[in-house]
Amino acid sequence: MIDETGQQLGIMPPPQALALARQKNLDLVEISPTAVPPVCRIMDFGKYQYQEQKRTREAKKHQKVILVKEIKFRPKVDGHDYEFKKKHIERFLADGDKVKATIFFRGREMAHPEIGRRILERLIAELGDVAMAETMPRQEGNQMHVILTGRAARKSAPKPKPAEAAPQATTSAPDVTE
Repeated sequence: MIDETGQQLGIMPPPQALALARQKNLDLVEISPTAVPPVCRIMDFGKYQYQEQKRTREAKKHQKVILVKEIKFRPKVDGHDYEFKKKHIERFLADGDKVKATIFFRGREMAHPEIGRRILERLIAELGDVAMAETMPRQEGNQMHVILTGRAARKSAPKPKPAEAAPQATTSAPDVTE
């Protein structure tokens, strides 16, 4: 049995512990039911629940939800469109999200999956410094996709501060007032 200040009161029967808690207008809470004898504590249970909810809300504030964004390409993607979509991928990765790059094949394009694989491998190579592929390009039905994840931020060496210039002696003509 532990009281509201954290001091141990020793082993006592449940009715006596309950009476002591009611006397202080607090609740008797079983902390560890598997212990022999079970450990109970006198506390304001409503206040305890509120503090726990407050802690979980605070912990949620500091969590970052990682989303998977999808960028779709076609096997006949134009150079400008490719670069435009690549910039979007870089922005998504900078925001901390994952990116699923997908090549969508239609009709006769299915006969040449190597074209799509080359596009995805080129994308992986060009984004090599900011992203890494979780999986290699793989085909599922009429789509080929790869999932890209941002690389961990590399710690760069601190930039050396410019040497402070020593104050230079200035020579100026003395003030002469006549």
